[in-house]
Amino acid sequence: MGRRLRAVLLIPVLVALALGGVRVKNSVDTWQEADEAVRVAELVRAANTYASDAINERDVSVIPLLRDKKPSDAVVRARQTTDADAQVFDAAVARMPQTADLLRRVQRVRDGERQLAAVRAAAFTSGMSGVRSEESYHAVQHPLMELSNELGFGSSNRTSLGRSLYAMSLTQATESLIRSIGTHLLVQDRDSLAPGELQTQLAAFRSYTYLEQVGLQEFAGAATAEDMARLRQALAAAEARGKEGDVQAAARAAAAGRTYVAPPGIDEMVTEISAGKPAVALAARGITPESFFAASTLSFDAYRSVQVDLTDAALASAHTVADDARRDAVTQGALVLAAVLAAFLLASWMARTMSTDMRRLSGFAIEIAGQRLPTMIERLSRADPGLVDTRVTPIPIATTEEIGEVARAFDHIHREAVRLAAEQARLRGNINTIFINLSRRNQSLIERQLALITRLEDNETDPDQLANLFRLDHLATRVRRNGENLLVLGGEKPAQQWDRPLALVDVIRAASSEVEQYERIRLAGVPEAQVAGPAVTDLVRLLAELLENATAFSSPQSEVRVTAVRLPDGRIMVEIHDEGIGLQAGDFATLNHKLANPPTVDVGVSQHMGLFVVGRLAERHGIRVQLRPSGERTGTTSLVMLPDTVAEPSPDALPDSDTLGLNLLRGIPEPRHAVFPDFGDAFTDYEAWQDDSTGPRPTPIPTAPLTPDPPAPDPDPRGARRARRQPPRAPGGGGHRSR
Repeated sequence: MGRRLRAVLLIPVLVALALGGVRVKNSVDTWQEADEAVRVAELVRAANTYASDAINERDVSVIPLLRDKKPSDAVVRARQTTDADAQVFDAAVARMPQTADLLRRVQRVRDGERQLAAVRAAAFTSGMSGVRSEESYHAVQHPLMELSNELGFGSSNRTSLGRSLYAMSLTQATESLIRSIGTHLLVQDRDSLAPGELQTQLAAFRSYTYLEQVGLQEFAGAATAEDMARLRQALAAAEARGKEGDVQAAARAAAAGRTYVAPPGIDEMVTEISAGKPAVALAARGITPESFFAASTLSFDAYRSVQVDLTDAALASAHTVADDARRDAVTQGALVLAAVLAAFLLASWMARTMSTDMRRLSGFAIEIAGQRLPTMIERLSRADPGLVDTRVTPIPIATTEEIGEVARAFDHIHREAVRLAAEQARLRGNINTIFINLSRRNQSLIERQLALITRLEDNETDPDQLANLFRLDHLATRVRRNGENLLVLGGEKPAQQWDRPLALVDVIRAASSEVEQYERIRLAGVPEAQVAGPAVTDLVRLLAELLENATAFSSPQSEVRVTAVRLPDGRIMVEIHDEGIGLQAGDFATLNHKLANPPTVDVGVSQHMGLFVVGRLAERHGIRVQLRPSGERTGTTSLVMLPDTVAEPSPDALPDSDTLGLNLLRGIPEPRHAVFPDFGDAFTDYEAWQDDSTGPRPTPIPTAPLTPDPPAPDPDPRGARRARRQPPRAPGGGGHRSR
């Protein structure tokens, strides 16, 4: 015990190992996230280059396509650059993390790329009037620009970095649109424009000018002081290059002997163009397509340089974090591994001493839970609890330490479970005994009551009183059947059984006589068959319960039809059709499950006693019973399959062909049977045990009814009473009961 108590010292070690493992996992996760961030930054850099070159291609194409109506060498080179960027972007996409957001954004890029070929073919032609050429490139550029929102891992403010980069990309894109539309306005022949087209172009030019200012304000709100300084520096450098370009242009004009008009600043150019002044008037102030394009390009390049710097900074930051995380993961992994090895060496000897007993305890516990206890419970439920040995064999672990105490605890649980199972079995047996005793006491009283009612009926001459006695007799008969049902609930078999076969039609009639509304029952097409003597009493009770249910839950003005047919393998199918309200599909499934698997006696049995009794009686003789929707109208069809051990053809029964001919000669309509789809055996060829009433319906071979329907009630209730009380008898001789 002392050695095992010292094992408690392992707990701090295990806690340290757990914390170290968590730390290593965090380092590895950080490493993986940083590596993914590096690949995202590479994707964003490729996307930004792709987007910038795509819109630059559009801007470069304005003058050649509008003036010369064909692509120039500059346009071809710009398109080649864009296509090369697309290949670089595809390679970055192949390496990017497969997250939902990135996949969604890349899919938008792919959707825009599919339109690029058509845009190039129709750009700056009559097929794309106004500013459609400029805005068509937006389908490719804008999804690429949106990828900037996925950037920023490892920065001090991830949201701020993505927002800053997106704002700068937006500013660059609007500057490109201003350059393209402005050049378009300066180059195109305005006399060839459709009415309103010039106004549309000017409105777009002004809106993108405003949007550029919005982009700059958005960048100012998200960027750091360092980013703003970088932007101001880039714009100042662009302005200096513009002034230097003006000086060089003036020198070249002087050398050529031409007059050079220095253009105003880019802001004034935008104002003059947006005012809608003619190209001639603008050229007089030095605003030409070339000067405007060059001035706008300086701003475009400035924005692009800031965008590239932001992307490179994010990429460098992600690389730094990835390198640090990789180094931390390796260092901490080595430390944790050393600690694990030390802890393993410390605890290995303890594990060896405990593993054998633990394996034995686990094996016995599994054997008890999976074999011993279920076997004992099954034996108690199927036999008299007093005849079952409920002693428990203890687990053979005799140590006094913790494992031994757990073994004793398992033994105690095992004994308590067996004791409770035995008590439950005895309780069920006592309940069954109560059912049997109550039923037997009531049976004798009911038989005396029926005998008294019979004497009163025989001596009564008043028709009204006789009718009342007749109804009272039916109620007493139903009470008697309830008592017999209690015997079934108690597992008792009938004390009296027939010692010889009885005709099936007589069995059905006997069951009909047990039903209060027997005059509504009609028999048709019952084949000549005999029911084995031991099954007669139970089959009468089974059919009586089904007939009682059919008459009770259907209209008093409707008939309950009972038909039967012999299947090719010799079994008999009895069908009981009513025209009641029917059941829901779920109710059919529940009831049929209980018929096929009668439950143990509980409070639910009292609510469906007839159903439970039918299931028990059917299970006793191998009879199969099922309820299904009527195949013709509302109502329910009860199907009773009698195996060849219960019902067999009569010795003098006609063959099927003779029966068919006799049926045709008599002109008796063939019985209608609800047919289920084929499910693979002889019974299911006729009626599948399913609740679905749809499917093909093979035409059954009609059989001649061996007996007419039960006659209408005798006007004299005493005659009806005597007919109903007549016990079923076998053809050609009296029926005998044996105990």
